[in-house]
Amino acid sequence: MHSETPVVSVIRRSSRLMVRELGFMGSTLASTNYSPSAVHTLVEIALRKEMTASQLVQLLGLDKSSVSRMLARLIAAGELEEVTSPEDARAKSLRLTAKGHETVSKINTFSNERVVSAIKSLAPAQQQTISEGLSLYANALLACREVGNDMQPDELKIVQGYIPGMIGRIAEMHASYYSREHNFGRFFEAKVASGLAEFSERLEKPCNQIWLAVLNDKIVGSVAIDGEDLGQQQAHLRWFILDDSCRGTGIGRRLLSEAMAFCDSRQFSAVQLWTFKGLDAARKLYESFGFTLTCEWQGDQWGKVMTEQQFSRVKPVAPAGAE
Repeated sequence: MHSETPVVSVIRRSSRLMVRELGFMGSTLASTNYSPSAVHTLVEIALRKEMTASQLVQLLGLDKSSVSRMLARLIAAGELEEVTSPEDARAKSLRLTAKGHETVSKINTFSNERVVSAIKSLAPAQQQTISEGLSLYANALLACREVGNDMQPDELKIVQGYIPGMIGRIAEMHASYYSREHNFGRFFEAKVASGLAEFSERLEKPCNQIWLAVLNDKIVGSVAIDGEDLGQQQAHLRWFILDDSCRGTGIGRRLLSEAMAFCDSRQFSAVQLWTFKGLDAARKLYESFGFTLTCEWQGDQWGKVMTEQQFSRVKPVAPAGAE
């Protein structure tokens, strides 16, 4: 039995207070006539454009029959409609109707106003602390549900090189994160998968390598160094991604440590990476390893217009006469 430390006590008390103040104790939520689970469903489908019932069961952590009944009510209310998958005529997806989009817009307005009202009297640094702390806590809760409470630290392994299923799993992690955060779709996932497939054929060359974080036989993170595609003895850091359940756990730092040690041992003149603006946690991690922002522009190579960024880590020039 675990004792309740002061940290645990504060987190539990704060969690109860948030549940009450955000309205989750009521039968309806966010100034709608719908239950908290129905509101969650509408918002998540809006973020992803389309979702299947099975995906919602996994995301919401509810049983299949409860989700089925809730979806039937939302369809009957005109908020959702069923559509046939273009890849499989037997598969049905759910998407918002015009009414559903209007409802989600009202939910977002209400929710944004609640958050802004709560934090407006706080200093920007305090607001950032809340954002980062809640993100860490939420991801830790998700990790408990996905991998269980009995996980031991030594069950995580950093594996170097190709392992079966790697390409599909890394593409899946990219697709899951970027579809939720930036509404990327099949074009993005396919581009990630095809790039990885091509790179995997070159892993036998000593200038190329990939590292995988593996937890309970499941890949939960990755990073690769491509020592060929940029030329000029420069390395390209690629496919740095973590499973949602592992963000804020230190796994990303372990992966980057392996990659940077490899780059230093190969004596690359510089390491380059390309990413998107707004990924603040990743940016802080990159900067802690000596990367600096060198370029920023609007691009659409991933299927939609995004603000892209280039970060560089240049090998220090040794003083004259130094070994």
